[in-house]
Amino acid sequence: MRGVGVMRDSRWILRDIDWRVEAGTLAAILGPNGSGKSTLARIAGCHLWPTAGECSVLGQRFGEANLPELRKQIRLVQAAGPYDVDPSLTSLEVALTGFFGSIGLYQQASDSMTEEARQTLKLLGLGAVIEHPYSSLSSGERMRALIARALVTRPGLLILDEPTSGLDPLAREQVLGTIQMLLESEGSPTILLITHHIEELPPATSQVLLLSEGKSAASGAMEAVLRPEILTGAFGFPVEVRQSGGRFYLEVHPMAWRELLRVR
Repeated sequence: MRGVGVMRDSRWILRDIDWRVEAGTLAAILGPNGSGKSTLARIAGCHLWPTAGECSVLGQRFGEANLPELRKQIRLVQAAGPYDVDPSLTSLEVALTGFFGSIGLYQQASDSMTEEARQTLKLLGLGAVIEHPYSSLSSGERMRALIARALVTRPGLLILDEPTSGLDPLAREQVLGTIQMLLESEGSPTILLITHHIEELPPATSQVLLLSEGKSAASGAMEAVLRPEILTGAFGFPVEVRQSGGRFYLEVHPMAWRELLRVR
């Protein structure tokens, strides 16, 4: 992206974004609510044409590429999308719907599709629940089943929009471990992770774009972006940052809560 911006109702909701993500890496878009994360993800997913600037996805430039065809190489996974898959389907059938782009399984899957779906589910640690109904899975298992659904067609770009939203600590860590493991496996797609929380960035994250009020507050390696002074400016309140095991954690001391609540 070069100079990318989006205007709505005479207001810039995204402006002057310069960003480049290398193929086969994990990159993250980080920022508070209203910072422009979802808008930028819609551009990356080829669902939104920017008002200003230039954009290329998977080597194909907007204005020259056939975007409907390009979208076939991109998959978006959300924790709570407007539509969910048929809860009566098994995990295997959920993964198979990825071949047909449907929320129900209305077509007969081939043997090769079925084998691909099985292997993908096993790769994501769901081998024990392959034949279990989606409705019986835990929230974390459902998210991993949806990731498997996205992966069966081997997309070039996988966009994960707040994939750990609403998950308990165990399920969250299982999903984050899945993302880390994908980057370490052969033939991994480029992964774009959208989140509010720096602790949700796996160690494999190659770079972070930090958004604030529709603009880039910082971009680069985690060590360069996830600094207290940078995050304090982007989020609008004083924070500390701790690093452990290749992960970063944002902390606010309880003594600062009164100031955050403007209590006098």
